[in-house]
Amino acid sequence: MCDTLSELRHGLSRYASGFDAAVLSADQARSAIEAATAIERMAALINAKAAARLAETRTWKATGQRSAAHDLAQATGSSVSHAAAALTAVKRLDNLPVLDAAARAGELSGEQTAAIAEAATADPSAEARLVATGRRSSLAELRQECARTKATACVDLEARRRRIHDGRQLRDWTDADGVWHLHLRHGPEVGAQFMAALAPIRNRLFNAARSQRRREPVAAYAADALVEAVCERADGEAGGGEAGGGEDKRARPRRTAAKVIVRIDLPALLRGYPVEGETTEIAGYGPVAVSAVRDLIDTGDAFLAAVVTAGEAVVGVAHLGRRPRAAQQTALEWLYPTCAAQGCTATTRLENDHRVDWAQTHLTVFDLLDRLCTHHHDLKTREGWALVDGGGKRGFVSPDDPAHPRHRRRSHDPPGAA
Repeated sequence: MCDTLSELRHGLSRYASGFDAAVLSADQARSAIEAATAIERMAALINAKAAARLAETRTWKATGQRSAAHDLAQATGSSVSHAAAALTAVKRLDNLPVLDAAARAGELSGEQTAAIAEAATADPSAEARLVATGRRSSLAELRQECARTKATACVDLEARRRRIHDGRQLRDWTDADGVWHLHLRHGPEVGAQFMAALAPIRNRLFNAARSQRRREPVAAYAADALVEAVCERADGEAGGGEAGGGEDKRARPRRTAAKVIVRIDLPALLRGYPVEGETTEIAGYGPVAVSAVRDLIDTGDAFLAAVVTAGEAVVGVAHLGRRPRAAQQTALEWLYPTCAAQGCTATTRLENDHRVDWAQTHLTVFDLLDRLCTHHHDLKTREGWALVDGGGKRGFVSPDDPAHPRHRRRSHDPPGAA
């Protein structure tokens, strides 16, 4: 086997030395990317499996390394945490044949494999479903689904909440480039309040930058928002230097209320804990204990919106101090914490979209609304792309795709019918 791997290495080396991307057509370039990605994934799996075998021999001790993960990290040039995750995932593959086959075929990246392995170990019945999700979804979406699967497999969400609370931590460090890093580990209910409190500041900074024709990543404005929220002085000026981009801080409007959206089954809220099939989760953050929901209500620090459900059906929206129209918006934000297009993880600047042009109907019906990021909204408006029929996260296809709604909708169907 080792001789075969050596031959593959030299063969690939010869191919790479003569590879010229400039002569490829668009289709050929895409095929090359797909093939190279599969090769890279399969090679990473072979690497991890060989490293796991090497770890069993414990020869890494002779090299002076602190662990097998440190040994693998040094050999591959990766981080210790990445190497440790790879070794753990490989060990779990022995009991996950569907995932193992997909990983061997190069269908999943190392990060996808590690995420699925952890979740499928907690709930083996979810293995095939998670592998299918990994094939069609982004890494961020897969991680959310894996987190939801692990939480569902956890019998006692209250115990999980206590465990997360006990492990809470805030760490900071400065890397070799002089960049300061901050890492916060806490419960999802805390994360929801934290990010909701930053959102109004981030959006204000974003709008101010756009008015001055400055464009930076949304993450940059989020960083500025955190600095402002934490370091704001009594005189109203932030301690972030010119990171805010020259905005007139004296003209700052009063901050709007933060919003946290919770979906919870009414029986679980009344009972104090969920049973199988019931849901208690924060939109965009995953399942939480019922006590976490009650704590959010009791603190009053965040603007809480609760989507009350019975199974999959939305039976009501509780939204303190808002008009009924805002209740529709709350339900939309719960249903679409990210862009509705499958594979898109955009969470900011989402736009409400009428499946049937409002100019034709003059109606705003919840079941005929989606939320799209600016990019996908522009594709729909200007080039005729569309979400496939259904609800929630789903495929986004070009006008000539057979799954496009205009090809599937019969002339006698009502507008927006699935």
